[in-house]
Amino acid sequence: MIPIGILGGSSDQSTADYYRRINQAVNARLGGSNTGEVLINSMNFRRATDAVHHGQWDELSAYLANRAKALETAGAGILLCVSNTLHRLAPEFTAGLSIPFLHIVDPTAEAIRDYGLRRVAFLGTKAAMSGGYLQYRYAENFGIETVMPPEEVQDVMDRMIFEELCKGKFSPASRAYYLDVISQMHREGAQGVILGCTEIPLLISQRDSADVPMFDTAGLHVAAAVDFSLK
Repeated sequence: MIPIGILGGSSDQSTADYYRRINQAVNARLGGSNTGEVLINSMNFRRATDAVHHGQWDELSAYLANRAKALETAGAGILLCVSNTLHRLAPEFTAGLSIPFLHIVDPTAEAIRDYGLRRVAFLGTKAAMSGGYLQYRYAENFGIETVMPPEEVQDVMDRMIFEELCKGKFSPASRAYYLDVISQMHREGAQGVILGCTEIPLLISQRDSADVPMFDTAGLHVAAAVDFSLK
């Protein structure tokens, strides 16, 4: 089993979910009392919020680079980052590493392509929805067009993510709001939806909307990491 290194803490909710899912997936494959070999380097979430809301990206980049190198030194054989948003800094914090980095877009895009879809909605933080860096990778590497909700919807979703989901608050009202947005974007031509923030699958899942294919970035990321660990 190759140890999985996780850049965590953004947020602690998604980090705990990754840890739980990895262990469940390994146990499903190997049975008995088997669980994953996991190294977690968990950041102070304040650093992520300062970067997103105050533009402190350079400081966060250097911080994450040190954390990623520490995971490699500690014995990780593959690196994951639990945040779609912080993949903006992936080229910087993976520079110089000798272990592979599993980009969160790649297993998600492969699942979308396998499903036969080419135009999907993307929901996440405002930084992820408006930044372009994830959308570019979907388009250039996989030929998948991603469409975003209107800016006012992005603002509401961003607030819900940082003020509710990242703090472990999952309300029926927020669930209904997300599902309404998904239904509207589906009516406007999105063939499916990317849950492009790793806290969103803690709020909604495929069973909440049978008519619209949902692509859970956290779950697909974990599945690919476990495949690599056990191959």
